[in-house]
Amino acid sequence: MAQLPAGHVPLIKTLLQWLRPAPPPIEDAHWNDACHRAAWLRGLDDERRTRLRALATRFLHEKTIFPVGELQLQPADGVLLAALCCLPLLEFGEVGLQGWSQLIVYPDAFRVQSSHMDADGVLHEWNGEVIGEASDDGLLILSWADVQSELASPQDGFCVAVHEMVHKLDALDGAMDGTPPLPRAWQREWAADFQKSYDAFCAQVDAGAETLIDPYAAEAPEEFFAVASEYHFSAPDLLAEALPEVAAHLRRFYGEPPKIGIR
Repeated sequence: MAQLPAGHVPLIKTLLQWLRPAPPPIEDAHWNDACHRAAWLRGLDDERRTRLRALATRFLHEKTIFPVGELQLQPADGVLLAALCCLPLLEFGEVGLQGWSQLIVYPDAFRVQSSHMDADGVLHEWNGEVIGEASDDGLLILSWADVQSELASPQDGFCVAVHEMVHKLDALDGAMDGTPPLPRAWQREWAADFQKSYDAFCAQVDAGAETLIDPYAAEAPEEFFAVASEYHFSAPDLLAEALPEVAAHLRRFYGEPPKIGIR
């Protein structure tokens, strides 16, 4: 599949954008509420926050947000979820919303049946509790309790909405492998630097060493990309200390991280 640069939208998509109706705008009160609740939104400069609002508007127009069970979400909650999911798209653009249509929100962590084919062709299946999932059937699933918890501790390196949205970005080129669609030269640099950093990180984890970022990043290259992306937005200095080459690529891909704590 042809590699697209971050932020690139083919001409045909630009023409379609001109022809399709504009989505209804987000109400000021709901947007201001989302920014008040999320330090990652407050920490963006005015231009990038305006761009994020446009992406969140498109998200709400194209995606259905479905709360599970007795969970009730207010309109402002939907705006908040849309904005968090769109943080990784600030430079990539709305083309990153392709390929799925529903955001499912559970009240808390939920159980899923998972499977994985190892290098020897053996299929492993298990049932586990998770706080988010980017499923193969086009769904993006989040735990509302964990979203709320992360908003209360925005500098701890965790943002499940970013994590799962990064998996959606990663899959746009046809393979969820830790490398999103990029210009060919950058893709080669990214793949080499990420592989080297991933291998070194896995060696640390395998040796039982304490790591600066969540050891879950050693699970697979795609998890390494997603976890590192969480740290880009919520603990960028720690990411730069732990994985300087990865941090440099993510700054180029996502732009500068939010200045957390600015109101």
